[in-house]
Amino acid sequence: MTLTRRAALALTLPAVAVAALLTPALAQAGSTPTLDPAGAAALSDRLGDRSAGAYLDGDAIVVTVTDDAAARTAEDAGAVARHVTRGAGALAAVAADLRATAAIPGTAWAVRPAENLIVVTVDDTVTGAGLSAVEAAVARSGGAARLERVPGRLGTRISGGEAIYGGAYRCSLGFTVTDGVASYFLTAGHCTEVSEVWYADLDHTAQLGTVRGGSFPGDDYGIVRYSADDHPSAVDLYDGTTQEITSAGTAVAGQAVQRSGSTTGLHAGTVLEVDATVIYPEGTVSGLIRTDVCAEGGDSGGSLFAGPVALGLTSGGLGDCFTGGTTYFQPVDEVLAVYGVNIP
Repeated sequence: MTLTRRAALALTLPAVAVAALLTPALAQAGSTPTLDPAGAAALSDRLGDRSAGAYLDGDAIVVTVTDDAAARTAEDAGAVARHVTRGAGALAAVAADLRATAAIPGTAWAVRPAENLIVVTVDDTVTGAGLSAVEAAVARSGGAARLERVPGRLGTRISGGEAIYGGAYRCSLGFTVTDGVASYFLTAGHCTEVSEVWYADLDHTAQLGTVRGGSFPGDDYGIVRYSADDHPSAVDLYDGTTQEITSAGTAVAGQAVQRSGSTTGLHAGTVLEVDATVIYPEGTVSGLIRTDVCAEGGDSGGSLFAGPVALGLTSGGLGDCFTGGTTYFQPVDEVLAVYGVNIP
């Protein structure tokens, strides 16, 4: 495997603290979906403009559809089909307008499939002309977007849960991976941007490994080659136990998840949207998972997972674990594909 570094921008982080109109379902309410969340997301992608995403509604896996033929396809696959007004293309056009006219730091947006619209969030720093630009873009959407104000400041300063140290910075380890020969760990790209060598201790006496690649902004992932290859594929649950990680998956809206990080330990919540775009002060990152799980400084790079399935790496957000917050995650499956590695 050849690992190439796509680095762009260093951060200043003392301890990284980063940020439908629906008609009745066509499927029988009592039907039992046979798809898993990843399969539902893949099915929605295959349907193209005849769908606008998939999500969990209790125990049901729902695939949105815009016509009866797409509904039959979804039902045949074992999902609940739900008609919506707007397909993926209409929502993509709204997102393109936001990117072109309202890419203001402190702004983020993502499709919320259960409501068949784009949720646009702005933090406390978006004011004046910037806020007016966002409001105008939302107004132009004709109801396909909704504006939400969120308290705090959106950023990447929320620096497998356990602490890793590089230079003057602390982040969290995400997941152990392998290319079949060597072992690596994944963490946030805004972490690997600030140090080439990472340690297991604050005094930098126990070297964990050296950076072999990363991407930030645009994406937010980094990969570090372990100095030694004997590392478990597990996440610290901060109660004296660990969760074994045996595979990687694709997150879907409505999914119950957990996050582990070196500052705040283990916290649980729900996936709100996927394929989110965030305008951090350091640059734009797209394709993220948005959740209502809290995170704080030092949690960046930490693990997002559902049982034994790896889902994401902590990227950024706002809020804290006292009052609550919103956190964004880099999907793990993209990183595995980029570097040709797998969960052991």
